[in-house]
Amino acid sequence: MPVAFILKGYPRLSEAFIAQEIAALERRGLDLMIVSLRRPTDDRVHPVHREIKAPVSYLPEYLYREPLRVVRSWWRVRKLPAYAKARARWLKDLKRDPTPNRIRRFGQALVLAAELPAEVTRLHAHFLHTPASVARYCAILRGLPWSGSAHAKDIWTTPEWEKREKLAECDWLATCTRANLDHLAALAPAGRVALVYHGVDLVRFPAQRMVHSAADGSAARPVTILSVARLVEKKGTDNLLDALARLPKELHWRLVHVGGGPLKQRMQKHAQRLGIAERITWRGALAQDELLAEYRKADVFALACRIARDGDRDGLPNVLAEAQSQGLACVATRVSAIPELIRDDTGVLVSEADTVAFAAALQALITDPARRRALGDAGQARLRTEFSLDVNFERLARKFGLPAHEDRVLRTA
Repeated sequence: MPVAFILKGYPRLSEAFIAQEIAALERRGLDLMIVSLRRPTDDRVHPVHREIKAPVSYLPEYLYREPLRVVRSWWRVRKLPAYAKARARWLKDLKRDPTPNRIRRFGQALVLAAELPAEVTRLHAHFLHTPASVARYCAILRGLPWSGSAHAKDIWTTPEWEKREKLAECDWLATCTRANLDHLAALAPAGRVALVYHGVDLVRFPAQRMVHSAADGSAARPVTILSVARLVEKKGTDNLLDALARLPKELHWRLVHVGGGPLKQRMQKHAQRLGIAERITWRGALAQDELLAEYRKADVFALACRIARDGDRDGLPNVLAEAQSQGLACVATRVSAIPELIRDDTGVLVSEADTVAFAAALQALITDPARRRALGDAGQARLRTEFSLDVNFERLARKFGLPAHEDRVLRTA
């Protein structure tokens, strides 16, 4: 039965986990189309994006740019039996959230309801905020069931009233961490929310660390630290830089940072003020194949996530799991669901914004190749058994009504 996946933007380098999921569902036989609220802004795509065969349509990103399309859609949709109900639901939401964004989402829902192919039998929204709003309004208009996936910012920056109402109306919702599950399940009808870790596709990230690094921070054997993070507040890159500046001057290290974002210039200036700019390479956003090469060249992975001032936070950053897939020892913070992946025997966790502890953890790993190897091996082994795509995907496939995979049935029989 065809499903329309509603995404905020497609394709996006920062949302490889969504593309990975769509590609896996296609391989299992799900007939789907992709509807994006925004056009792409990245100048490249991941290899997985090229594998996806689903057709893609784009809704008007801003209603005023396509007024005729919006008006034609409204003219058609206003005749639907459920139009009055959808309009009333939207007006109720608009009263509590009188923003241009709320108006735009209803306009996009009108266009989607008018243009959605008749054979589509379900809507599925990735993210509980704006994509779920469009899915919810359109589902009412077209009389369709809808489901969703919730991840990070969409959970923690959406008001409670809105989460409760969306959870009450959707068929089901998958979320990617136990921390998210506990929060959302308390707002939802019993059994409505399911835990489905994203999982790392070990076909795309095969283990290949046959020779472990002997780098120890000496002049002859400097250590490469890798951090992969969008340059936004919740990623805590400024805290990582502060921690690096605390390392002993005689320690030899370099940081490779992968990821773009609005704070790039601010972070580069911060590194200059700290006197460590010459030790840092800013790579910008990379496709998965390029990123894999960076994981394999690194000695340590570091991510200093924190809760942003607006409440935004990560769920379980996929880059930590990807780093562990390559046997990297990870230093991270105890924020949100990160402790679900990283334990004392598979990595090092410190308190949020504790740059002194973060620096101490980095120094200990930089100077101890054997401990890095032990943590990296343990993290890699646990990832394969609990956080791989293969282990977690079946739960999602069942939600879409797909039959159990024969290989999985044989392995678990």
